[in-house]
Amino acid sequence: MIRTRSSSVRARAGHPPGEPRRVAFLYLLPAFAVYAVFLLYPIGRAVHLSLFDWDGLSLGTWAGLDNYVAIVEDEGLRAAFGHALVLVLFYAVGPLVIGLTLAAILNHAKVRGLGFFRTVVFLPQVVAMVVVAVAWRRVYAPDGTLNGLLGALGLDSLTRGWLGDHTFALPAVGVVGTWFETGLVTVLLLAGMSRIPPELYEAARLDGAGALREFFAVTLPSVRGEIAVALTLTVIAALRTFDLVYVTTRGGPGNSTSVPSYEVYHRAFGLGQVGSAAAIGVTLTVVIFAISFVINRVADREVS
Repeated sequence: MIRTRSSSVRARAGHPPGEPRRVAFLYLLPAFAVYAVFLLYPIGRAVHLSLFDWDGLSLGTWAGLDNYVAIVEDEGLRAAFGHALVLVLFYAVGPLVIGLTLAAILNHAKVRGLGFFRTVVFLPQVVAMVVVAVAWRRVYAPDGTLNGLLGALGLDSLTRGWLGDHTFALPAVGVVGTWFETGLVTVLLLAGMSRIPPELYEAARLDGAGALREFFAVTLPSVRGEIAVALTLTVIAALRTFDLVYVTTRGGPGNSTSVPSYEVYHRAFGLGQVGSAAAIGVTLTVVIFAISFVINRVADREVS
């Protein structure tokens, strides 16, 4: 009775039922505090450091935006960002095309043992990238598995030190990314396709649609949300690649496989240019945020 009376009093006073809305922020405060300490503060600190010329030991000197200007003017740094964009093709575009094809075939054919297949395809995701890099470094070695297979097929002229070749080193690293990300993309798309109502396919067949038209008219529009998620995850993975490059090539030969994440490490701990490293890290963060924002905006617009 008391509860009912107090609720009616609040209603008459113009307040919504329940606690005042500002109390909700108190529930969010602990999570926000953790988020601020472990993410917002480090980002703010990195932005602050990027404005100084500092070696990590002595007193830093004010540099303003010079470290950011250097990213544009330095040919090596521009190349590192260019290599990261090339890896996006291998990490995101390639797995998306392969994943769409595999998922559509498996969903359409209703293959037996689909759960086991999903587990096998997803398996690379549960293996540490360092372990993956060590394994593939052995595959690409001059006396490794790939050259051995080419030799067995009589293609000795194609054998080479893949990770030591200026032309093939970056694509070789990218292929590892394709292999690693394809399973994740395939599982995501399979999950989305499994929720498509069978009636949509039946209606398409009644209209005379073949398998290809059925894919573009029914399957593809129905998994746009999953495609956006897959692209976001894989693009971020491509742009922040570090451990794979560090273990396989260390940015070489020359700087043909150098990427922004590796440059952050190399300049901060190898060259003692902490301010420059922080500027590269901040720039990379902005690029990742911008690309992820565009992907999700386009996906939301298409869905609506």
